[in-house]
Amino acid sequence: MLYRRLGRTNLRISEIGLGCASYWGKRIFSEADAIRLVHAAADKGVTFFDTGSSYSDGNAEPRLGRAIAGLKNKNDLIVATKAGTRLGALGRLYKDWSPDSVQRSVETSLQHLQLDAIPLLQLHGPQIEHLTDELLDTLLRMKQQGKIRHLGINSFDIPVVEHVMALPAFETVMIDYNILRPERAGIIEELAARDLGILAGMALAGGLYGRPLFGNFGLRDLWYAARAWKNHRGNVARSRRFQFLNEQAGWTAGAIALAWVLANPLVSCAVFGTTRLPHLLAAIAASSRRLDGKLMAKIEEAAAAPA
Repeated sequence: MLYRRLGRTNLRISEIGLGCASYWGKRIFSEADAIRLVHAAADKGVTFFDTGSSYSDGNAEPRLGRAIAGLKNKNDLIVATKAGTRLGALGRLYKDWSPDSVQRSVETSLQHLQLDAIPLLQLHGPQIEHLTDELLDTLLRMKQQGKIRHLGINSFDIPVVEHVMALPAFETVMIDYNILRPERAGIIEELAARDLGILAGMALAGGLYGRPLFGNFGLRDLWYAARAWKNHRGNVARSRRFQFLNEQAGWTAGAIALAWVLANPLVSCAVFGTTRLPHLLAAIAASSRRLDGKLMAKIEEAAAAPA
């Protein structure tokens, strides 16, 4: 595993980060298998684990806490969670940016993760008007109290990201950057110029370009396929241009997609999720591999083709 600097946090972060959410956090997915994946990632040098208080019906965050509890290097990990999205009645999600709610969310996350401090707290999809002085004062006070070490934002909304650049409280930004969203390179350059740590969320682009791997196709695969269709259906036609990724000897399509993200030296970490160990190991291997010029050019050509 290779490591990069996470902006002005000066943290050393693994190039590959494991997203602990979605099907991984669902109660229907074996907790023993979920924990094994976290331990396997840590054994291979992954130091960044990303989750959220509302993920997987609220089960992902405490599950990650139980997973890292058994790791000797638990306190060396960069565990990120999120605040601002809450679970309501019948599992419905809603936003609550009141300082009291965010503070309660942090306190609950500390309990779930079994940590003395949250290494990285990310605000989960706020609008500009939500980033009030009162909220920022509350977050900075929690940093002073040692409950939060670093503060970031998870947003795919460019005006919000641009606004955050001017707010010194924020040290990292998680943005959707992948082979289907190459246009994010411009905003990434602006973020890096301000020494903000850049986390590439949705680094696999929903895997729309891929084919079922490693022999099995079951409930979890159908769940991920439905999720990809729901969140990325506008990119289905575009993703077909990348079918050649499945034909590269010695690579999985997902590993190539991660290597493409990491080819941008301004990205600190590419974050993805999985429920299968072979998929995890193939993705982690992308950290130590680089795409050759011919394959990179073919990807760039497919990305630049008109919609």
